[in-house]
Amino acid sequence: MGLSLHVLASGSGGNASVVVDDAAGKAAVIDCGICKRDFFARCDEAGIALDDIAGILITHEHTDHTKGLGVVLRGMGKLGLEPAVFVSERVHAQSSEVRALDAVADIRPFSDEGAIGLGGMLIHPFATSHDSVESFGFRIEGSGDDALGFMTDTGIVTDAAYAHLERCRILAIESNHDAKMLLEGPYPYPVKRRIASDGGHLSNAQSAELLERLLCNELEQVVGMHVSENSNTYRLPLDALAEIVARNHHAARVQVAYQHMRISAE
Repeated sequence: MGLSLHVLASGSGGNASVVVDDAAGKAAVIDCGICKRDFFARCDEAGIALDDIAGILITHEHTDHTKGLGVVLRGMGKLGLEPAVFVSERVHAQSSEVRALDAVADIRPFSDEGAIGLGGMLIHPFATSHDSVESFGFRIEGSGDDALGFMTDTGIVTDAAYAHLERCRILAIESNHDAKMLLEGPYPYPVKRRIASDGGHLSNAQSAELLERLLCNELEQVVGMHVSENSNTYRLPLDALAEIVARNHHAARVQVAYQHMRISAE
């Protein structure tokens, strides 16, 4: 029994994922940018009991990662559940959604200089490169030396990110856009430039390059994350990541995460 990842929603319309340590029976939520109905329903689909959620980690302040936090916490509060919310001090100061919960939620600061102990898991935050006040990915270590790497919302992959994503059994990595579709797509030029910048999002090609560097004996599951509904298809990142796995004769299973449907990697 090890870690499992359940992506409840992923994309610019809203993000929420749950990491479960099956041995400890506890869960950590990463971001909460979807409505209470979908959050509760997709947790139920995945077999995640709400009272097993030990805490919620916020990667950064953009509303597609935070807009559901208040309604989900209030809904859990009505059930007598009060998971802690882990957020960096700078993101807390920037996010009205998080600050609105100061009086009613257990808000705890974190940084990339220390690990978080949560539900039997050890969570190592690392900085990502995004056009937010501050943003993070996570290396999550569970029982039996199991490890999961989670990184979205970054325009480049830093040395620190590479180091934290090495030797993971499950990798959830951004594969946001197809460069040609972005260039020819409907966004205004400043938005296209932002998405493709070092402070934007990883393309399918960048995600595939990252995966090739991270292939290892431990790796079993790969999930392409934060797929754009305007500058990508769900097939393109799947093919790009699967091609890396096949070319290297690796056995890892490749999936992509969806905006309106849950997927799981166990």
